[in-house]
Amino acid sequence: MSPALVAVDVAVLGAGQGGLAAAHHLARAGLARGHGYVVLDAEDAPGGAWRHRWPTLTMARVNGVHDLPGLSMRQALGPVDPGAPAARVVPAYFAAYEDALGRPVRRPLRVREVRAAGPRLLVATDGPSFAARAVLNATGTWRRPFRPYYPGAGDFLGRQLHTADYRGPAEFAGQHVVVVGGGVSAVQHLEELSAVATTTWVTRTEPVFLEPDAAGGLDVRARREAVARVAERVAAGRPPGSVVSATGLVLTPELAALRAAGVLVRRPPFARVLAHGVRWADGAEQGADAILWATGFRPVLDHLRPLHLREPGGGILVEGTRAVREPRLHLVGYGPSASTVGASRAAREAVREVLAGR
Repeated sequence: MSPALVAVDVAVLGAGQGGLAAAHHLARAGLARGHGYVVLDAEDAPGGAWRHRWPTLTMARVNGVHDLPGLSMRQALGPVDPGAPAARVVPAYFAAYEDALGRPVRRPLRVREVRAAGPRLLVATDGPSFAARAVLNATGTWRRPFRPYYPGAGDFLGRQLHTADYRGPAEFAGQHVVVVGGGVSAVQHLEELSAVATTTWVTRTEPVFLEPDAAGGLDVRARREAVARVAERVAAGRPPGSVVSATGLVLTPELAALRAAGVLVRRPPFARVLAHGVRWADGAEQGADAILWATGFRPVLDHLRPLHLREPGGGILVEGTRAVREPRLHLVGYGPSASTVGASRAAREAVREVLAGR
């Protein structure tokens, strides 16, 4: 075997919520770091996508951070200031978690492709390659922001940016910003921007506002129904869509205040982007200095292309977490498990199946 090719039992791709949860369960099952399992991460430090969240997103306003198995955030860091930036707190938690696991993550290593190589899967990175009996893919979505196509988008003379590029409201003071998107990030952007700028909110469908449960979050039944809808899409071989977008918006006191102030007045999608704004099909126009696309992300799966996993509908068919077209591959955080809670559960399920096949 070439010195540049490392044989491992299990390769975990990604060191976010799902990847670290998988590492915990693999270690707990007795697999040794190195040749037993390895975690590969493209980032140069712990934290996954949380490292790139906008600085004004505080722990009090995050959509949810689920504790990783075996070590809660409070155990790792002690009491957390609700006003602290999530981009600082969560990476610190993940770093402490990696330390507790014995630092099994190899970084920065970007996975270039995964392909079949006889009885193993070959994971090629921009460093060494790994020959694995099984691969757990937990590469998330942050590196693939989605922007829908609109005629004239290239003519806009103002600034266009995505949630992935957003750094806070200060730079938009005194401007008019069109915010496109119907999820949690969109309304958080609107909340911040409305304090310093005027805004127009555009969503593809009419927003659904849900009353919070006793804990102030999404009702368990509503969450399960949303996950089931995404699972149906995956089972049909279609792209999964977003669990978050399928749940609706929890009407927190902050959102209720925004709605009462007239900030959450939804407009349907415009027909065209102009040089200095947008135009609807009825001819109405809105001038704008910036368009903020809070339109979500797509799974980062290009490195899996050599495995030919796509169904005619564009999605990847999975049973549990196992890819139907390549049973040595498990998808963690894909489709119905694309949330902090779901990714941890999927990691446990994937490890259980991988160990059962040894």
